[in-house]
Amino acid sequence: MKAFELLRPASLEQALELLPKPADRERVRVVAGGQDLYTEMKDRLIEPDQLLDLKRLAGFDRLEIDGAGNVTLGALLTLSRVAEHAGLRASLPLVGEAALSIASTQIRNVGTVGGNLNQRPRCWYYRHPGAHCLKKGGSECFSKEGFNKYNAILGGGPSYIVHPSDLAPALVAAGAEVVLAKKGSSRTLPLEQYYTLPRDGDPLRETVLGSDEILTHVRIPAPAAGWKSTYLKFKERGSFDFALASVAAGLVVEAGVVRSARLVLGGVAPIPWRAKAAEEFLAGKPAQPATWREAAAIALSKAEPLSDNEYKVALSQNLIERAFTRLTT
Repeated sequence: MKAFELLRPASLEQALELLPKPADRERVRVVAGGQDLYTEMKDRLIEPDQLLDLKRLAGFDRLEIDGAGNVTLGALLTLSRVAEHAGLRASLPLVGEAALSIASTQIRNVGTVGGNLNQRPRCWYYRHPGAHCLKKGGSECFSKEGFNKYNAILGGGPSYIVHPSDLAPALVAAGAEVVLAKKGSSRTLPLEQYYTLPRDGDPLRETVLGSDEILTHVRIPAPAAGWKSTYLKFKERGSFDFALASVAAGLVVEAGVVRSARLVLGGVAPIPWRAKAAEEFLAGKPAQPATWREAAAIALSKAEPLSDNEYKVALSQNLIERAFTRLTT
């Protein structure tokens, strides 16, 4: 690992002063829990001169639920606290379930909300130091014609990464927004708009976070009356592994009829993939197995599997059916 200088600001204002100009964006990296960042540095995928440690910033690790049921999650809040918070699990089960599904207890004790939302792709070619792929400034996404068992089936091209976060699909399904601070101002945007497809922006990046910005916290609106939610994830092993496919689902059902639905897929696209066509189909339909099957088919109708990952289509469809069945039985 390249030697670096550790910067430890005592306030958000100090931290923002230390951020680099756009031309020097690779020189300074913000570190939260560091579980992903340090791995990239050890593999020399990135070699920053300075790390900006946020751990001394007051309030960055808070978890608050106000009287109306709105939730605030600080960027440095650990995944363990999210997974274990009784009030959050009662009102927004999918968020607690998503946090609990991440890695191992030891990693959840260190990993943070901000780090999980901003982690980099796990694609074998991106992580391999010897593969100069599109995500590292090369001209080709090697997974398209190479080893692609874990890559995207939705929204792919020119890069076929999948977004590795478990929290992100759950938070998108819950309607969360992120607050991004910069010197002298801040902006708030839906988490769904925070992520970018490789074909719509810079293929080297996954978010709209500016080099002069810090993600400070996440806000989740109080769920609607009668809203039930869950998060299901399929992985190759019981711990450590990232999702081969995951489903964040929420429903409001009245008198046996779906009044509203949210459906977001993980592990299958470069961003948390919101299945809007399936959501629209579900509204007004009877809450029954045939409805879940058709919604699952609609959600995956535009999938374009690569040579080794067609299994993700049926896997995702089955997870969708299981999620909605869980919410209505």
